[in-house]
Amino acid sequence: MFDCIAGYHLNPWTCGIAKFNAILGERVRVPVVSVLSLEHLRYSSPLLSLKLSEFSDPDVRVLDTWVRQHGGDFELFLHGFDGTETERRLLKAASSVYCANRELFVALVDERPDVQELWCPGMILNAHPFATAELSVFTFGMAHKIRVPLYRRLRELLDETGQSYSVYVSTALHENTSFDGSFVVTFEELQAIFEDRVYFLGYLSDTAVYNHLLNTSLLAAFFEHGLRANNTTVNAAMECGCSVLTNLDEHSPAAMVHMQNVLDIGKCTRLPESEELKTIGNAAAETAHSRYGWEKLVDRLVSADQTVQVGGSEQ
Repeated sequence: MFDCIAGYHLNPWTCGIAKFNAILGERVRVPVVSVLSLEHLRYSSPLLSLKLSEFSDPDVRVLDTWVRQHGGDFELFLHGFDGTETERRLLKAASSVYCANRELFVALVDERPDVQELWCPGMILNAHPFATAELSVFTFGMAHKIRVPLYRRLRELLDETGQSYSVYVSTALHENTSFDGSFVVTFEELQAIFEDRVYFLGYLSDTAVYNHLLNTSLLAAFFEHGLRANNTTVNAAMECGCSVLTNLDEHSPAAMVHMQNVLDIGKCTRLPESEELKTIGNAAAETAHSRYGWEKLVDRLVSADQTVQVGGSEQ
């Protein structure tokens, strides 16, 4: 029996094989470790569960060196095969070889007649349907920017309504940032706050976001200092007529007024009733289109550009 599972990517939120390894590790009660750190760990019989095409060239060389020194000391579960020399060395050196589908079995059986054809089961960890709720809260934004203390206040406001509620969380990433363990920890904190009433939706298309905004009671969007006029999350929600609960400060857009077209969590003593939320959402849509929409922006840019050109010709 293998005493650990060794994989390449380790974040189950971003890699299917990493998720497979994590679930398998939990079920057989062995740790999941980096295949690149095996040389420094005290495991005598690891199961290498990987797809070499995911490796960088330097990391392939690290693995290749380890394989040459540990023939017969490991088992292998292949999720892909491209016929490289390193993959062939893995096949020859492993004490047992498993593969994830029939196509792989056919590709490997000539080189390893004892290869065992297996599969990857479904990996839905939270297999429970959305609960029917009187209030729905939708929140989305960039990973690592979720303001947990403000969500605790949101929980208090929701509880005080006496109504059932669900919280739906989506996320996105800036370029050159990664969806790493820090967001996982943050979402686990949200789970601790909202318990089984919070659902993680992952990355959503614009169409999916649009439909959530049309059908949710409230968008929650919290920021490090306060709402800014260039926050497209809030502007999109307001354009859809969705009430927004956010945090305002002296640099927030002047047209955003608590209990008129937006809700400031710093001033909220209660959440408005459903009809009040609709009224605030309608006012938000009016504000978004008349003050912060694309037509208004284009008009300002064009008129400013024309003013500069006229001024230049007069000079």
